[in-house]
Amino acid sequence: MSAMNAFYAQSGGVTAVINASACGVIETARKHRNKIANVYAGRNGIIGALTEDMIDTGRESARTIRALRHTPGGAFGSARYKLRSIEDNLAEYERLIEVFRAHDIGYFFYNGGNDSMDTAHKVSLISKRMGFPVTCLGIPKTVDNDLPITDNCPGFGSVAKYVAVSTREAALDVLSMAKTSTKVFVLEVMGRHAGWIAAAGGLAGSEPEDAPHIILFPEVPFNKRAFLKRVRECVRNYDYCVIVVSEGASYANGKFLAEAGTRDAFGHAQLGGVAPVVANMVRESLGYKYHYAVADYLQRSARHIASKVDVEQAYAVGRAAVQFALQGKTAVMPVIKRTSDSPYRWKIESAPLSRIANKEKMLPKRYITKDGFGITAAARRYLEPLIRGEDYPPYVNGLPQYVKLRNVAVAPKLKTKFVV
Repeated sequence: MSAMNAFYAQSGGVTAVINASACGVIETARKHRNKIANVYAGRNGIIGALTEDMIDTGRESARTIRALRHTPGGAFGSARYKLRSIEDNLAEYERLIEVFRAHDIGYFFYNGGNDSMDTAHKVSLISKRMGFPVTCLGIPKTVDNDLPITDNCPGFGSVAKYVAVSTREAALDVLSMAKTSTKVFVLEVMGRHAGWIAAAGGLAGSEPEDAPHIILFPEVPFNKRAFLKRVRECVRNYDYCVIVVSEGASYANGKFLAEAGTRDAFGHAQLGGVAPVVANMVRESLGYKYHYAVADYLQRSARHIASKVDVEQAYAVGRAAVQFALQGKTAVMPVIKRTSDSPYRWKIESAPLSRIANKEKMLPKRYITKDGFGITAAARRYLEPLIRGEDYPPYVNGLPQYVKLRNVAVAPKLKTKFVV
Protein backbone atom coordinates (compact mmCIF):
# COMPACT_ATOMS: atom_id res chain seq x y z
CA MET A 1 0.00 0.00 0.00
CA SER A 2 1.40 3.40 -1.00
CA ALA A 3 1.94 6.12 1.60
CA MET A 4 -1.02 8.37 2.32
CA ASN A 5 -0.95 12.12 2.92
CA ALA A 6 -1.78 13.83 6.21
CA PHE A 7 -3.92 16.91 6.86
CA TYR A 8 -3.06 19.19 9.78
CA ALA A 9 -5.11 22.17 10.93
CA GLN A 10 -4.99 24.73 13.71
CA SER A 11 -8.24 25.71 15.37
CA GLY A 12 -9.57 28.45 17.60
CA GLY A 13 -7.50 31.01 19.45
CA VAL A 14 -3.79 30.46 18.86
CA THR A 15 -1.07 30.30 21.51
CA ALA A 16 2.60 31.07 21.94
CA VAL A 17 3.39 27.39 21.35
CA ILE A 18 0.81 25.98 18.92
CA ASN A 19 3.41 26.19 16.16
CA ALA A 20 5.70 24.04 18.30
CA SER A 21 3.03 21.33 18.03
CA ALA A 22 2.94 21.86 14.25
CA CYS A 23 6.71 21.49 14.23
CA GLY A 24 6.39 18.22 16.14
CA VAL A 25 3.84 16.89 13.65
CA ILE A 26 5.76 17.85 10.52
CA GLU A 27 9.25 16.87 11.68
CA THR A 28 8.01 13.49 12.91
CA ALA A 29 6.04 12.82 9.73
CA ARG A 30 9.11 13.59 7.63
CA LYS A 31 10.91 10.76 9.37
CA HIS A 32 8.24 8.32 8.14
CA ARG A 33 7.83 9.18 4.46
CA ASN A 34 7.21 5.52 3.69
CA LYS A 35 3.87 5.89 5.51
CA ILE A 36 3.12 9.63 5.38
CA ALA A 37 3.98 11.05 1.99
CA ASN A 38 3.14 14.72 2.59
CA VAL A 39 1.69 16.91 5.31
CA TYR A 40 -0.89 19.36 4.01
CA ALA A 41 -2.00 22.16 6.32
CA GLY A 42 -5.38 23.80 6.19
CA ARG A 43 -5.23 27.48 5.37
CA ASN A 44 -7.30 29.10 8.14
CA GLY A 45 -7.92 25.86 9.95
CA ILE A 46 -10.65 23.42 9.00
CA ILE A 47 -11.93 25.94 6.46
CA GLY A 48 -8.89 25.04 4.36
CA ALA A 49 -10.17 21.48 4.05
CA LEU A 50 -13.75 22.48 3.28
CA THR A 51 -12.67 24.93 0.57
CA GLU A 52 -9.79 22.74 -0.68
CA ASP A 53 -7.36 25.51 0.22
CA MET A 54 -4.39 23.62 1.58
CA ILE A 55 -0.71 24.35 2.08
CA ASP A 56 2.08 21.96 1.10
CA THR A 57 4.41 21.95 4.11
CA GLY A 58 6.83 19.87 2.05
CA ARG A 59 7.78 23.04 0.20
CA GLU A 60 9.34 24.44 3.39
CA SER A 61 12.93 23.72 4.37
CA ALA A 62 13.87 21.74 7.46
CA ARG A 63 15.32 24.94 8.92
CA THR A 64 12.05 26.82 8.42
CA ILE A 65 9.97 24.07 9.99
CA ARG A 66 12.40 23.92 12.91
CA ALA A 67 11.90 27.67 13.46
CA LEU A 68 8.18 27.09 14.01
CA ARG A 69 9.13 25.83 17.45
CA HIS A 70 9.95 29.36 18.60
CA THR A 71 7.37 31.30 16.54
CA PRO A 72 4.03 32.39 18.07
CA GLY A 73 0.67 32.71 16.32
CA GLY A 74 -0.77 30.19 13.88
CA ALA A 75 1.64 29.69 10.99
CA PHE A 76 -1.05 28.36 8.64
CA GLY A 77 -3.96 30.43 9.90
CA SER A 78 -6.60 29.37 12.37
CA ALA A 79 -10.35 29.91 12.54
CA ARG A 80 -13.25 29.90 14.92
CA TYR A 81 -15.42 27.63 12.84
CA LYS A 82 -17.53 24.97 14.51
CA LEU A 83 -18.87 22.04 12.53
CA ARG A 84 -22.36 21.22 13.71
CA SER A 85 -23.58 17.70 14.40
CA ILE A 86 -23.45 15.14 11.61
CA GLU A 87 -27.25 14.96 11.65
CA ASP A 88 -27.67 18.73 11.30
CA ASN A 89 -24.95 19.33 8.74
CA LEU A 90 -23.97 16.16 6.93
CA ALA A 91 -22.88 18.15 3.85
CA GLU A 92 -19.82 19.61 5.60
CA TYR A 93 -18.59 16.21 6.74
CA GLU A 94 -19.20 14.73 3.30
CA ARG A 95 -17.20 17.59 1.82
CA LEU A 96 -14.28 16.90 4.17
CA ILE A 97 -14.17 13.27 3.13
CA GLU A 98 -14.52 14.25 -0.53
CA VAL A 99 -11.45 16.49 -0.23
CA PHE A 100 -9.51 13.89 1.77
CA ARG A 101 -10.30 11.21 -0.82
CA ALA A 102 -9.26 13.45 -3.72
CA HIS A 103 -5.91 14.20 -2.11
CA ASP A 104 -5.21 10.72 -0.69
CA ILE A 105 -5.38 12.04 2.86
CA GLY A 106 -5.45 9.16 5.29
CA TYR A 107 -4.46 11.07 8.44
CA PHE A 108 -6.20 14.01 10.08
CA PHE A 109 -4.46 15.94 12.88
CA TYR A 110 -6.61 18.64 14.48
CA ASN A 111 -4.81 21.00 16.85
CA GLY A 112 -7.31 22.71 19.12
CA GLY A 113 -9.53 22.70 22.17
CA ASN A 114 -12.86 21.24 23.24
CA ASP A 115 -14.81 21.88 20.04
CA SER A 116 -11.91 20.71 17.89
CA MET A 117 -11.72 17.37 19.69
CA ASP A 118 -15.43 16.94 18.96
CA THR A 119 -14.82 17.60 15.25
CA ALA A 120 -11.92 15.12 15.08
CA HIS A 121 -14.09 12.50 16.77
CA LYS A 122 -16.98 13.07 14.35
CA VAL A 123 -14.71 12.91 11.30
CA SER A 124 -13.39 9.55 12.49
CA LEU A 125 -16.97 8.28 12.62
CA ILE A 126 -18.23 9.70 9.32
CA SER A 127 -15.13 8.60 7.39
CA LYS A 128 -15.83 4.97 8.28
CA ARG A 129 -19.48 5.39 7.36
CA MET A 130 -18.49 6.77 3.96
CA GLY A 131 -16.08 3.96 3.19
CA PHE A 132 -12.91 6.06 3.38
CA PRO A 133 -11.55 5.51 6.89
CA VAL A 134 -9.32 8.36 8.07
CA THR A 135 -7.02 8.08 11.06
CA CYS A 136 -8.06 11.02 13.23
CA LEU A 137 -5.97 12.43 16.08
CA GLY A 138 -6.71 15.43 18.24
CA ILE A 139 -3.77 17.53 19.43
CA PRO A 140 -4.44 19.49 22.63
CA LYS A 141 -4.17 23.26 22.55
CA THR A 142 -5.89 25.81 24.75
CA VAL A 143 -4.65 28.59 26.97
CA ASP A 144 -7.74 28.01 29.13
CA ASN A 145 -6.30 24.68 30.33
CA ASP A 146 -9.80 23.20 30.44
CA LEU A 147 -9.45 19.94 28.51
CA PRO A 148 -10.19 16.90 30.67
CA ILE A 149 -7.94 13.88 31.30
CA THR A 150 -4.71 15.64 30.32
CA ASP A 151 -2.82 17.07 33.31
CA ASN A 152 -2.50 20.39 31.49
CA CYS A 153 -2.87 21.84 28.00
CA PRO A 154 -0.05 23.15 25.81
CA GLY A 155 -0.38 26.91 25.59
CA PHE A 156 -1.43 27.32 29.20
CA GLY A 157 2.02 27.20 30.81
CA SER A 158 3.27 30.15 28.78
CA VAL A 159 0.16 32.24 29.45
CA ALA A 160 0.44 31.38 33.14
CA LYS A 161 4.05 32.54 33.14
CA TYR A 162 3.18 35.79 31.36
CA VAL A 163 0.33 36.56 33.77
CA ALA A 164 2.37 35.75 36.89
CA VAL A 165 5.30 37.89 35.71
CA SER A 166 3.05 40.76 34.61
CA THR A 167 1.18 40.74 37.91
CA ARG A 168 4.41 40.86 39.91
CA GLU A 169 5.93 43.65 37.80
CA ALA A 170 2.77 45.77 37.72
CA ALA A 171 2.39 45.39 41.47
CA LEU A 172 5.87 46.84 42.07
CA ASP A 173 4.95 49.80 39.87
CA VAL A 174 1.68 50.47 41.71
CA LEU A 175 3.24 50.07 45.15
CA SER A 176 5.87 52.68 44.29
CA MET A 177 3.21 55.39 43.90
CA ALA A 178 0.45 54.09 46.15
CA LYS A 179 0.81 56.77 48.86
CA THR A 180 -0.02 59.63 46.50
CA SER A 181 -1.47 58.06 43.37
CA THR A 182 -3.02 54.78 42.16
CA LYS A 183 -4.42 52.57 44.91
CA VAL A 184 -6.02 49.81 42.86
CA PHE A 185 -4.80 47.95 39.78
CA VAL A 186 -6.97 45.44 37.91
CA LEU A 187 -5.57 42.91 35.42
CA GLU A 188 -8.10 41.10 33.24
CA VAL A 189 -7.08 37.69 31.95
CA MET A 190 -8.67 35.06 29.73
CA GLY A 191 -10.85 32.24 31.04
CA ARG A 192 -14.54 32.09 30.21
CA HIS A 193 -15.65 29.28 32.49
CA ALA A 194 -12.44 27.99 34.02
CA GLY A 195 -10.16 30.08 36.24
CA TRP A 196 -6.83 28.44 35.53
CA ILE A 197 -5.21 31.57 34.08
CA ALA A 198 -6.52 33.78 36.87
CA ALA A 199 -5.15 31.27 39.36
CA ALA A 200 -1.73 31.55 37.72
CA GLY A 201 -1.68 35.23 38.67
CA GLY A 202 -1.55 34.03 42.26
CA LEU A 203 1.98 32.74 41.67
CA ALA A 204 3.20 36.36 41.65
CA GLY A 205 3.25 36.51 45.45
CA SER A 206 3.59 34.20 48.42
CA GLU A 207 2.98 36.41 51.49
CA PRO A 208 -0.35 38.01 52.53
CA GLU A 209 0.91 41.48 51.62
CA ASP A 210 2.07 40.34 48.18
CA ALA A 211 0.04 40.92 45.03
CA PRO A 212 -2.34 39.79 43.80
CA HIS A 213 -4.48 40.51 46.82
CA ILE A 214 -7.69 39.43 45.12
CA ILE A 215 -8.39 36.90 42.36
CA LEU A 216 -11.87 36.71 40.85
CA PHE A 217 -12.56 33.23 39.48
CA PRO A 218 -15.41 32.07 37.20
CA GLU A 219 -15.93 29.19 39.62
CA VAL A 220 -16.70 31.55 42.53
CA PRO A 221 -19.93 33.60 42.25
CA PHE A 222 -19.10 37.29 42.48
CA ASN A 223 -20.19 38.93 45.70
CA LYS A 224 -19.91 42.69 45.37
CA ARG A 225 -20.13 43.45 49.09
CA ALA A 226 -17.43 40.93 50.04
CA PHE A 227 -15.25 42.11 47.17
CA LEU A 228 -15.40 45.80 48.12
CA LYS A 229 -14.77 44.96 51.77
CA ARG A 230 -11.62 43.07 50.77
CA VAL A 231 -10.40 45.94 48.57
CA ARG A 232 -10.85 48.40 51.43
CA GLU A 233 -8.95 46.13 53.83
CA CYS A 234 -6.04 45.71 51.40
CA VAL A 235 -5.66 49.44 50.84
CA ARG A 236 -5.84 50.06 54.59
CA ASN A 237 -3.27 47.34 55.41
CA TYR A 238 -0.92 47.47 52.40
CA ASP A 239 -1.57 50.91 50.83
CA TYR A 240 -2.68 49.30 47.58
CA CYS A 241 -4.68 46.44 46.07
CA VAL A 242 -3.92 44.37 42.97
CA ILE A 243 -6.77 42.36 41.46
CA VAL A 244 -6.58 39.62 38.83
CA VAL A 245 -9.98 38.95 37.27
CA SER A 246 -10.98 36.26 34.84
CA GLU A 247 -13.04 37.45 31.87
CA GLY A 248 -15.66 34.89 32.88
CA ALA A 249 -16.28 36.23 36.38
CA SER A 250 -20.03 36.05 36.96
CA TYR A 251 -22.79 36.58 39.48
CA ALA A 252 -24.55 33.79 41.34
CA ASN A 253 -27.29 33.75 38.67
CA GLY A 254 -24.69 32.93 36.00
CA LYS A 255 -24.66 36.31 34.30
CA PHE A 256 -21.18 37.48 33.36
CA LEU A 257 -20.05 40.74 34.92
CA ALA A 258 -19.11 41.92 31.44
CA GLU A 259 -21.59 40.19 29.16
CA ALA A 260 -22.07 42.25 25.99
CA GLY A 261 -25.24 40.51 24.81
CA THR A 262 -23.75 39.12 21.59
CA ARG A 263 -22.43 35.69 20.56
CA ASP A 264 -19.20 34.53 18.92
CA ALA A 265 -18.78 31.97 16.12
CA PHE A 266 -19.06 29.08 18.58
CA GLY A 267 -22.27 30.43 20.11
CA HIS A 268 -20.53 31.59 23.28
CA ALA A 269 -21.54 34.84 24.98
CA GLN A 270 -19.33 37.70 23.77
CA LEU A 271 -17.70 39.33 26.77
CA GLY A 272 -17.24 43.07 26.80
CA GLY A 273 -14.32 43.56 29.19
CA VAL A 274 -14.60 42.89 32.90
CA ALA A 275 -11.62 44.98 34.08
CA PRO A 276 -13.31 48.38 33.61
CA VAL A 277 -16.50 47.02 35.17
CA VAL A 278 -14.63 45.98 38.31
CA ALA A 279 -12.53 49.14 38.37
CA ASN A 280 -15.62 51.34 38.17
CA MET A 281 -17.20 49.46 41.07
CA VAL A 282 -14.15 50.37 43.14
CA ARG A 283 -14.24 54.02 42.07
CA GLU A 284 -17.96 54.46 42.63
CA SER A 285 -18.07 52.73 46.00
CA LEU A 286 -14.66 53.52 47.50
CA GLY A 287 -13.36 56.47 45.51
CA TYR A 288 -9.88 55.04 45.01
CA LYS A 289 -7.81 56.03 42.03
CA TYR A 290 -7.35 53.00 39.79
CA HIS A 291 -5.74 51.69 36.64
CA TYR A 292 -6.64 48.56 34.73
CA ALA A 293 -5.15 46.49 31.93
CA VAL A 294 -6.55 43.82 29.66
CA ALA A 295 -3.96 41.16 28.85
CA ASP A 296 -6.03 40.00 25.84
CA TYR A 297 -3.88 38.75 22.92
CA LEU A 298 -0.66 39.80 24.65
CA GLN A 299 -0.92 36.90 27.11
CA ARG A 300 -1.34 34.20 24.49
CA SER A 301 1.20 35.54 21.97
CA ALA A 302 4.08 36.26 24.35
CA ARG A 303 6.58 33.76 22.96
CA HIS A 304 9.47 35.89 24.24
CA ILE A 305 8.66 34.77 27.79
CA ALA A 306 7.33 31.31 27.07
CA SER A 307 7.66 28.50 29.59
CA LYS A 308 10.29 25.97 28.55
CA VAL A 309 8.11 23.19 29.94
CA ASP A 310 5.22 24.41 27.79
CA VAL A 311 7.32 24.49 24.62
CA GLU A 312 8.60 20.98 25.24
CA GLN A 313 5.12 19.62 25.92
CA ALA A 314 3.63 21.35 22.88
CA TYR A 315 6.22 19.72 20.65
CA ALA A 316 5.80 16.38 22.39
CA VAL A 317 2.03 16.14 21.80
CA GLY A 318 2.52 16.94 18.10
CA ARG A 319 5.17 14.27 17.79
CA ALA A 320 3.09 11.76 19.76
CA ALA A 321 0.04 12.34 17.56
CA VAL A 322 1.98 11.15 14.52
CA GLN A 323 3.49 8.23 16.42
CA PHE A 324 0.06 7.12 17.67
CA ALA A 325 -1.37 7.38 14.15
CA LEU A 326 1.41 5.21 12.76
CA GLN A 327 0.69 2.69 15.51
CA GLY A 328 -2.86 2.42 14.20
CA LYS A 329 -4.53 4.46 16.92
CA THR A 330 -7.44 6.67 15.86
CA ALA A 331 -10.01 8.90 17.57
CA VAL A 332 -7.57 9.59 20.39
CA MET A 333 -5.64 12.59 21.74
CA PRO A 334 -2.15 12.63 23.26
CA VAL A 335 -2.48 13.60 26.91
CA ILE A 336 0.11 14.74 29.43
CA LYS A 337 0.35 12.61 32.56
CA ARG A 338 2.17 14.06 35.54
CA THR A 339 4.22 11.42 37.33
CA SER A 340 5.90 13.63 39.93
CA ASP A 341 5.55 17.16 41.35
CA SER A 342 9.06 17.44 42.76
CA PRO A 343 11.05 16.94 40.72
CA TYR A 344 8.51 17.65 38.02
CA ARG A 345 8.18 14.70 35.64
CA TRP A 346 5.66 13.88 32.95
CA LYS A 347 4.96 11.49 30.09
CA ILE A 348 2.61 11.25 27.11
CA GLU A 349 -0.26 8.79 26.93
CA SER A 350 -3.40 8.62 24.78
CA ALA A 351 -7.07 9.05 25.65
CA PRO A 352 -10.24 8.54 23.55
CA LEU A 353 -11.66 11.67 21.96
CA SER A 354 -15.12 10.56 23.10
CA ARG A 355 -14.04 11.24 26.70
CA ILE A 356 -12.67 14.69 25.86
CA ALA A 357 -14.96 16.25 23.26
CA ASN A 358 -17.14 19.10 24.54
CA LYS A 359 -16.11 18.60 28.15
CA GLU A 360 -14.54 21.25 30.36
CA LYS A 361 -12.18 20.86 33.32
CA MET A 362 -12.81 23.53 35.92
CA LEU A 363 -10.45 24.75 38.60
CA PRO A 364 -10.92 22.36 41.55
CA LYS A 365 -12.34 23.76 44.78
CA ARG A 366 -9.25 22.61 46.64
CA TYR A 367 -7.21 25.08 44.55
CA ILE A 368 -9.22 28.09 45.79
CA THR A 369 -8.89 29.53 49.29
CA LYS A 370 -11.93 29.44 51.55
CA ASP A 371 -12.56 33.17 51.14
CA GLY A 372 -12.71 32.66 47.35
CA PHE A 373 -10.06 35.29 46.60
CA GLY A 374 -6.80 33.33 46.35
CA ILE A 375 -5.03 30.07 45.55
CA THR A 376 -4.06 27.28 47.92
CA ALA A 377 -0.79 25.43 48.43
CA ALA A 378 -2.20 22.59 46.32
CA ALA A 379 -2.74 25.02 43.44
CA ARG A 380 0.85 26.22 43.72
CA ARG A 381 2.15 22.66 43.60
CA TYR A 382 0.19 22.12 40.40
CA LEU A 383 0.94 25.44 38.72
CA GLU A 384 4.57 26.18 39.54
CA PRO A 385 6.19 23.41 37.45
CA LEU A 386 4.24 24.50 34.36
CA ILE A 387 5.86 27.95 34.18
CA ARG A 388 9.43 26.81 34.78
CA GLY A 389 12.31 27.37 32.44
CA GLU A 390 13.04 29.84 29.68
CA ASP A 391 13.12 29.03 25.98
CA TYR A 392 14.00 32.31 24.35
CA PRO A 393 13.64 32.77 20.58
CA PRO A 394 16.68 34.12 18.71
CA TYR A 395 17.03 37.91 18.92
CA VAL A 396 18.39 40.28 16.27
CA ASN A 397 18.83 43.99 16.95
CA GLY A 398 16.90 43.66 20.17
CA LEU A 399 13.83 41.98 18.69
CA PRO A 400 12.82 38.30 18.56
CA GLN A 401 13.11 36.78 15.09
CA TYR A 402 10.12 34.72 14.03
CA VAL A 403 9.76 32.67 10.88
CA LYS A 404 7.37 33.45 8.03
CA LEU A 405 6.39 30.48 5.88
CA ARG A 406 5.98 30.53 2.11
CA ASN A 407 2.70 28.61 2.46
CA VAL A 408 2.66 27.25 -1.10
CA ALA A 409 -0.81 26.06 -2.08
CA VAL A 410 -1.68 22.48 -2.94
CA ALA A 411 -3.25 22.35 -6.42
CA PRO A 412 -7.04 21.78 -6.19
CA LYS A 413 -8.41 18.56 -7.71
CA LEU A 414 -12.14 19.02 -7.31
CA LYS A 415 -14.36 20.92 -9.72
CA THR A 416 -16.98 21.72 -7.12
CA LYS A 417 -16.53 24.68 -4.80
CA PHE A 418 -17.66 24.90 -1.20
CA VAL A 419 -18.70 28.16 0.46
CA VAL A 420 -18.40 28.53 4.23
